[in-house]
Amino acid sequence: MQVGDPGRDIESVLLTTDVTPEVVNESIMRGCQLIISHHPLLFHGLKQICGQTPQACIVETAIKHDLAIYSAHTSLDSVMGGINTRLADKLGIQSYRILVPSASGDTGLGVIGTLPEPISYAAFIEHVRVTLGCTYIRYTRPAKETVQTIALCGGSGAEFIPDAIRQGADVYLTADCKYHEFQDAAGAIGLIDIDHWISERHAREIFRDILAPLGVQCFISEADRSPIEEIIIN
Repeated sequence: MQVGDPGRDIESVLLTTDVTPEVVNESIMRGCQLIISHHPLLFHGLKQICGQTPQACIVETAIKHDLAIYSAHTSLDSVMGGINTRLADKLGIQSYRILVPSASGDTGLGVIGTLPEPISYAAFIEHVRVTLGCTYIRYTRPAKETVQTIALCGGSGAEFIPDAIRQGADVYLTADCKYHEFQDAAGAIGLIDIDHWISERHAREIFRDILAPLGVQCFISEADRSPIEEIIIN
């Protein structure tokens, strides 16, 4: 819980990946009492709430309109049925397990599993593009022309590239990879990098599936979008 009273009654909720001024305005317009986001509004503490930063402005607006904000983030990243398993389901990855499990083994980050049949690396990239609605994809040269074992981690998961290689993945899908991470992966694994927001926007669907049985009215934000704009140059 980042803003608001945890004990208040809720009738309608706006579901979003990020909390932005546009999302907050949409929530007020729709009459929602609560925003549930994947990414936290507040990664660091605020020393002042006087409008110096976008985050401070959002907190101020939320308080004025009695709007609560809850963010899930790593709790949704780590649980089975969360961000990574939903992403695997969308891509048709089966028999998956946690890529980097916690000490208990019940939670952890990333997943690794297999496609029903081997396919070409190029075909899998196209499958990712179409299924997830990617606006761009960056990738390394393939270690194998035909792939079947797929590891992934929604959001910034480049730190787990060695784990994917160690566990025999043909492909590792994540976001926010740096130049030298591509360089190190080339020839060892097919590294696919997609937009961070696209890799996690299905958090909104997960929230909706959890809340709908409770009788709460849920809206998936129309203002929620990736902050990254692109120019396609031929």
